[in-house]
Amino acid sequence: MKAYCLLGMGLLSQLTHVSAAEKELPNIVFVLVDDMGIGDIGCYYNQQKIQTPHLDGLASEGLLFMQHYSGSTVSAPSRCALLTGKHTGCGYVRGNKGVKSQEGTFDLHLPSTEVTVAELLKQRGYATMCVGKWGLGGPKTTGSPVNQGFDYFFGYLSQRDAHRYYPSYLYENENKIQLGGRVYSHWMIMEKGLDFIRNQEKGEPFFAYFSITPPHADLDYPDLGEYQGKFPEIPYINKNGKGGYKTQMTPKAAYASMVSEIDRSVGQIIALLKERGEWENTLFIFSSDNGVHNVGGHDPKFFDSNGPFRGYKRDLYEGGIRTPFIVSWPNQIKAHRKSAHISAFWDFLPTVCDIVDIKVPEGVNGISFLPVLQGEEDKQRCHEYIYYEFYEMGGKQSILKDGWKLVRLNVSKPKKLVEELYYLPKDIGEEHNRIDDNQEKANELRRLMDEAHTPSEIFNW
Repeated sequence: MKAYCLLGMGLLSQLTHVSAAEKELPNIVFVLVDDMGIGDIGCYYNQQKIQTPHLDGLASEGLLFMQHYSGSTVSAPSRCALLTGKHTGCGYVRGNKGVKSQEGTFDLHLPSTEVTVAELLKQRGYATMCVGKWGLGGPKTTGSPVNQGFDYFFGYLSQRDAHRYYPSYLYENENKIQLGGRVYSHWMIMEKGLDFIRNQEKGEPFFAYFSITPPHADLDYPDLGEYQGKFPEIPYINKNGKGGYKTQMTPKAAYASMVSEIDRSVGQIIALLKERGEWENTLFIFSSDNGVHNVGGHDPKFFDSNGPFRGYKRDLYEGGIRTPFIVSWPNQIKAHRKSAHISAFWDFLPTVCDIVDIKVPEGVNGISFLPVLQGEEDKQRCHEYIYYEFYEMGGKQSILKDGWKLVRLNVSKPKKLVEELYYLPKDIGEEHNRIDDNQEKANELRRLMDEAHTPSEIFNW
């Protein structure tokens, strides 16, 4: 393992905190949505067409990270980075990869050697839950959520199954619950997650991971309500029969409805925590697993879903990896702030460790952003760089350091390799490739890419 992959090894906060034994541990709620753009929420880039009052209210009283990066540009590796604290140059799951078993086709499973944030929190007495989409291993594997630190799971174990909002079945822990295609899955998933919180003993800490599936395609919502007939529509027709995404005659209304449903779900969780008297000491985080998608009829340009950024899901341009990251913790975050601190999904695990006083596992790439939450940015350690690798579409890499970003395309096809260099402070839309005039900077970033990447037997070019 190369030097950078050891950067987070044994990382502990530089700050002096009261020991976890002498303070009340906070509840931790992480709401992760699927394929939603940073521009879809009003509080970031003044979205006007979709209503998100609960998220906007959350941001108005909390902390808005303005340069936060997802774990990857697709689902499985992004979730791996979030839960294990490792970026895609070091993580075990670096892409979406199906694995067949007697139970069916599921996603590449995390090995038992990987340590998740849920496993760490259980050491401190937390009850742990995941509802929604898992994507890191099927039933009876080492990657099953119940084998990766979660006391309770309900939802989709397979990512491919999560394309359908009226599924034949969902999993409760490792048991298949037959639904017969009659239930809108998101509503059931939310109710199971809320029930988990309701069933917790007050004062006993819990980690509730709402890994919900909207607004990932299918674009499918039972009641278009306020958005019905509001937008000019181009119907999306599935011409392939059973394959692909479902036909949707009003895709814009469906997408907007799904984003507003996310907003209502966030409101439900907040209301329950306040009703229980637990809101003040809950670390509440909202984010998306990657940039916005452009499939199944969704028109991201119409909604300006990626804000000022170039690219969508499966791109390593900013639009594929910049995500909303809204944090509330009233006991620590006393008023609305915006932070320019550069952070990423792999920072979540070391931040949690910092909060509850647990040693960070070896091999973690993340850096605790607890000082930012506490308004002490001057004491915050910073990333040397933000690195990605991606194995679809010919293979891609990107690295960001000091505002300079190198993007490499067709990595698996050396004769067709394309390299682009952008300076984000003056070109946030990544429109001006400056590599011809900045070869020294490009060489520096190429060297750092080599340091950030570690070999994988499963993912390679």
